[in-house]
Parts: sequence; structure tokens; C-alpha cells
Amino acid sequence: MHMHFKQILNSLTRKFTPIINPSFHRKDFVALDLSSSNEQLDIAILQDPEAHHNQLQKFLKVNKAKVAYGGYLEQRKLYDRSDYFQGTKPEDKRNIHLGIDLWCNAGTEVFTPLDGVVHSFQENTNFGDYGPTIILEHRFEDYSFHTLYGHLSIESLKRKAVGQRVQAGDLIAWLGEPEVNGCYAPHLHFQVIRDMEEKKGDYPGVSSRSQLEFYKENCPDPNLLLKIY
Repeated sequence: MHMHFKQILNSLTRKFTPIINPSFHRKDFVALDLSSSNEQLDIAILQDPEAHHNQLQKFLKVNKAKVAYGGYLEQRKLYDRSDYFQGTKPEDKRNIHLGIDLWCNAGTEVFTPLDGVVHSFQENTNFGDYGPTIILEHRFEDYSFHTLYGHLSIESLKRKAVGQRVQAGDLIAWLGEPEVNGCYAPHLHFQVIRDMEEKKGDYPGVSSRSQLEFYKENCPDPNLLLKIY
């Protein structure tokens, strides 16, 4: 009998598994709430990558942390700034986040938590999109699934080839500056995807309310792997 996919994911790592700068420990991470329900959130600052990054640095300093994390299934007003996320009907507007974000400095190293191969990679240049993106494919018994790394540097895509093997703990990328990462404060968008639906180099990282049930199943909580919280 096959284990449920979420149980498989959970079983692949035993403890906190960093996918950025390996010198960071669990105690260096602090939760960040970017949801629409956070009354203290200044949406204008979110729309200014430099101001947002400076605000994040202060937040990290106050919390004696190095990385701010969060966002799985978080509904965010942040996406209202870009036509790329708007639907024809309110329920089709995409504003529910399907990955986990790790906010820290541009240039921070990104590592794969698992053995796998490069599935695809490309620069996604829509306003508010991922910018440079890498997708890996992983196999475990009869399961195959994918991990997506978004908002990377241009340099991250160099010397990559489809089918290239990676091992758990390999350096695969660096975080990009706002000029290339979709116009955000520097961060990593990390997402688990069961079925890529034949897409390459890109996969929706934000869902509409109307599509959420499908995406919740196809993109389970990445923390099952990372064990940050």
C-alpha cells in the first residue's frame, strides 16, 4: 500500500532542512505575516522593493533573526499591483500563495534538500512574476514530484541543463535583486508540485479562490520537507 503523498514528503527529511545558506539554524528563522488580514501591514511598502527590504531588515534585527519565512496559503493584497494575477471575475483573481517564502539578502545561496534532476528552468519576466526560476524533479519509489525555486539571480540559470543530476545539499542558485526577481524585496519562493501539468520553467505560485482545492492537493505545504515550523 502506498503512503499518502504528504506522508511521503514528510518522511523524506527528519529535521529542520535549510535550503538557503547552510550556516543558518532553525533559531535564525522568524515567521512573517503578509496576509490581507494583517492590519499592521503597509501595502505601499510591499510595492517598493527597497523600502520593503529595509523594513524586513529591521524586522529581522528586532527578532534577532536572519530569515523571515511564511506564506503558505496566505491570501495577499500584494498581487493586486500586477495585471498578471487578475481574473475576469473576483473568484478568479489569484492572490493565495502556494509556496513558502524565505526573505533574506540577495546573493544568498540556495541548496536542494533532495537528490533529483533539473526538470526545467527559465526567466519569467512578467511584472510580479518569479524572474529566474529552476524546477527540479525528484523520485521516491513510485512517486515523482517537483520543487520550484523562484526569484533567483540570472547567474543561477547559467551552466544548467535539463536532466542534470543534483544531490541533496548541492548549491543550485543564488537569490536575485529586485531588478531581475519580479520586482520584490529579495527572497526565495519555494514550492512543492506533484504534477507539473506539462509546464516547463514555470508553474503558478499563486491560486485563485476558485482553483484552490486543486492546488492545495497538487502543491502541499513545503514545510513538510523543510520543517521550519
